[in-house]
Amino acid sequence: MNGKEKVVIALGGNALQSKDSDGTAASQLTVVKDTVEILAELSAAGYEMAVVHGNGPQVGRILLSSETAKDVVPPMPLEVCGAMSQGYIGYHIQQAFGHELAKHGIDAPVVTLATQTIVDAADPSFENPTKPIGPFYNEAEARQLEAERGYVMREDAARGGWRRVVASPKPVKIVEEKAIELLWPDAIVVCVGGGGIPVVQNADGSLEGVAAVIDKDFGAELLAENVGADTLLILTEVEKVAVNFGTPDQVDLDHLSLEEAARYCAEGQFGSGSMQPKVEACMKFVRANPSKRAIITSLAKAREALASETGTHFTYA
Repeated sequence: MNGKEKVVIALGGNALQSKDSDGTAASQLTVVKDTVEILAELSAAGYEMAVVHGNGPQVGRILLSSETAKDVVPPMPLEVCGAMSQGYIGYHIQQAFGHELAKHGIDAPVVTLATQTIVDAADPSFENPTKPIGPFYNEAEARQLEAERGYVMREDAARGGWRRVVASPKPVKIVEEKAIELLWPDAIVVCVGGGGIPVVQNADGSLEGVAAVIDKDFGAELLAENVGADTLLILTEVEKVAVNFGTPDQVDLDHLSLEEAARYCAEGQFGSGSMQPKVEACMKFVRANPSKRAIITSLAKAREALASETGTHFTYA
């Protein structure tokens, strides 16, 4: 590559907090500082980037705080909790990233953009919400929430309680896309956090928040596709995508064509709630941009993956 590659980077949960984290803001900032060391190295190498992050644990804690204090202050809607998570995660990334860039002699602003993502009100997921969020309740509490607030509650017998479930619709349009394009490449933009704040567009053109959670990998793909990125880089905990994962027959994959990836998805090789959304996002990007590439790798191997030395690389054929 010529060092001017335009990359949309999707950060997994491990880039924001460790598995044994106590969930405090200080713990998150500690992990973020390690994460941005790697991102700053990419910037120093000449890559232009926008950064998308997940927000699952964070928005869950914000929602839990809101629900716990419901007798003192009104609880916040889910999409507002999502917006709040974008703000505080972005704040940590900005603070740590700016300091790390300065170490490399790079004078580039890092900015967080509260980002709305339009979803289709007719998306099938609204009819069958399956994404669990927030705290656990007993059955009586769950029934009361259904009656009072219209929540959809499902029992999670394996974990001993009831939880609210919401839709996870596919993203259709990033509202602040033009602003992101104006900021890039003069700034490193942290955007589409948690896949974006989910909104629907009304007949009069106005936007309205909805109770949903957008997959951040699909949000990152849509951003990469629409801003003309050269590469979609999805960073997670593993260096390569694998088939027969966790078994003696595990095979790590250096390359996946669209045909191969589709076949493995149909076989259920990747897990619907873990690797499969990442694979599907990469497939979508490459299908729309046959001359470009999508990569899945670990955070630690980001630079090597961009140099085609490791990771799983998706190509059209």
